[in-house]
Amino acid sequence: MTTLNQLSALIFLVSIIGFKTAQSQSSDQWYKRVETGKEVVTTLQFYFHDIVSGRNPSAVRIAQPLQNISSPTFFGALVMIDDALTVGPEPSSKIVGRARGLYGLAGQTDVGLIMALSYVFTDGMYDGSSFSLLSINQVMNPVREMAIVGGTGLFRMARGYALATTHWFDASGDAIVGYNVTIATYA
Repeated sequence: MTTLNQLSALIFLVSIIGFKTAQSQSSDQWYKRVETGKEVVTTLQFYFHDIVSGRNPSAVRIAQPLQNISSPTFFGALVMIDDALTVGPEPSSKIVGRARGLYGLAGQTDVGLIMALSYVFTDGMYDGSSFSLLSINQVMNPVREMAIVGGTGLFRMARGYALATTHWFDASGDAIVGYNVTIATYA
């Protein structure tokens, strides 16, 4: 067998093993933790359910300035949230935590949210741990990058970023947002 054929066979074998490994991962595996000695890098993937409508909303407006009541961007409004974090986008998907805190509508000419939230986890090895996000969320952008500025438990002294993508949005303002988060902490 020539070297090129051996290399092709090796690449094929590795790709099959990789495919089988990816297929065998549990759908509940919403996190990955890699320890590199001094640093631990964690990646999380989950969905954020922001529900403003119905009898039991998870996001409620707590303040709104009188002078901007007709603003098209709702500039100045503050919203308090207690949103479910789930493994999949379906509302019935397994809950792995809650996003709690507030966001304010901070854009006069665009819909930009200033978000001050704690993402508190209730499942798996991160049960009881949380990370804090403080950043602008330009919700009309297809992908938004936001800063992770701290945390508790296994996320103590966290730093990193979250990439958010709107999965679903309706006219009432309800939204399901996919999050891909990368967090670095010290070992």
